[in-house]
Amino acid sequence: MPVDVETPWSGASRPDSAPLLRVEGVTRHFTVSGRRIDVLRDCTFQVERGEIVAVVGQSGSGKSTLLNVLGLLDRPSGGSYVFDGVDTTRLGEGRRSRLRGEGIGFVFQQFHLLERRTALANVGVPLVLGGVPLLRRRARARELLEAMGLGHRLHSRPHQLSGGEQQRVALARALSRDPALILADEPTGALDAASSTMIMEQLLEQARSRDAAVVVVTHDPQVAGRADRVVELVEGRTR
Repeated sequence: MPVDVETPWSGASRPDSAPLLRVEGVTRHFTVSGRRIDVLRDCTFQVERGEIVAVVGQSGSGKSTLLNVLGLLDRPSGGSYVFDGVDTTRLGEGRRSRLRGEGIGFVFQQFHLLERRTALANVGVPLVLGGVPLLRRRARARELLEAMGLGHRLHSRPHQLSGGEQQRVALARALSRDPALILADEPTGALDAASSTMIMEQLLEQARSRDAAVVVVTHDPQVAGRADRVVELVEGRTR
């Protein structure tokens, strides 16, 4: 079992030329009813700071599993994953959780907003978990929502918002702790064309203004076309 090790999170010891994340020979398999199922097979690629990378592939090719590995929600069965100079395979669960909370933001297709909370409160959730005082987190949430064009929706609850507005709240939440990496799983899949375009523009603008890397899983060629680079997964292997 991995143990907690003292490791810098800021990347201060990372050479400036090093990529933000590096995946080398990563595999992931599961055992179902005694049968081994290989989902990821020898995945190798890297992502630089400020780079937008789209991950594409057919259903079942391993895209969501790869995103879970990158987001430290799952461990690879083999290979290595280095994030911001940290070899994550050496970390125990406590350190993985801390690194995930401080360095990675998530945007999901289905938004996953808290239904009984306002937009302001939803954006502030990661800041609550990070121990940020109330007044500071309210100011930060307001700043982000206003940047998303939602200054008039601060006190609206999810059911009062359109799909595009909900996704912008979810994006603001993902950015609340200024993560180095933003992971987006089909962020426009539940939206109409106009809302999809708006979300991608906001995602790219906000990420680049913060020099954050973005990895977006998508089946939409228009979304993939906005990325700097495309990584294709074919039967669990990167191309």
